[in-house]
Amino acid sequence: MSTTSATSPATTATSPTAGPATTTTTTKARSGLDRASVEWVKLELMRVAYATRGGFLARRDPRAVIFWYVLCALAPWFTYDTTVLAILFAGALACALAARIGPLLLVLFTVGLVGQGLYLLVIALVLGGDPGAVDGLLQITLKLGTLSLASMAAFVSLDPEKLSDGLLALRAPAVVGFGVSYGYRMVPLLVDEFQTIVDGHRLRGTPHQGHGFLGYRTAARIGTIAVQSFYPLMLNTAKRTRTTVEALETRGFTVTGSASTAGRSLRLAHLRLTWADGALLLVTAVVVAAAYLVGVLV
Repeated sequence: MSTTSATSPATTATSPTAGPATTTTTTKARSGLDRASVEWVKLELMRVAYATRGGFLARRDPRAVIFWYVLCALAPWFTYDTTVLAILFAGALACALAARIGPLLLVLFTVGLVGQGLYLLVIALVLGGDPGAVDGLLQITLKLGTLSLASMAAFVSLDPEKLSDGLLALRAPAVVGFGVSYGYRMVPLLVDEFQTIVDGHRLRGTPHQGHGFLGYRTAARIGTIAVQSFYPLMLNTAKRTRTTVEALETRGFTVTGSASTAGRSLRLAHLRLTWADGALLLVTAVVVAAAYLVGVLV
């Protein structure tokens, strides 16, 4: 008895030599705007909170990273010189790119910076193009931009465990480290709950009739769903609070905190300050001092 099988010529390619038939499929890689989906945004948030992309700060001791961040965050607020602020902003931008910040944060930062620039332009036109007003608004933008870039570079490079250990090593209250670890673990819960609630509203609700003028119906629907999702989001997340706290306690956050000196020493035994950490802080201090010196000479 013999059997026959039919195969699709579009998906099967048979080698001219003896051997079994091989099936080939073609998939198109997603790129550009095709990647901007809810799932992609959720994965990017998870990478920001828990993973690092191997930047230069990710290999440094968390205490050195925290000191570096404090130095970069405070440096712009002691001057009103636009030249100094521009140099500090350029340095912070270089550090942020070297820290390999994800595309989501970079896009959000760019949109905010462009919006701030348009705001400056409108204010300048309203004030009659006064150079002093424009310079003052530009200084605020550069200061906030430098602070934002330094924050992204530092905290993207530190996972919750390293950040909590760094704060504990600097004698910060144990509740601060516990709160940092708890807050990081609440990020995926909030994202999952929000997506579930929004999907439920979209399934149960009546679809709108068209987008309307300039998409006002779509914007109104999205805004309504976001407002209506707030209380269910808080309630559903509160149900998981006890589970999250118990998981942290199981890992010994209280025992290895201020409650036990031996437990604290055991938890921080892996931290080592090296010459590279010192070089990072020294080079940063030199760059900041050089920026201030250029501002005095120019």
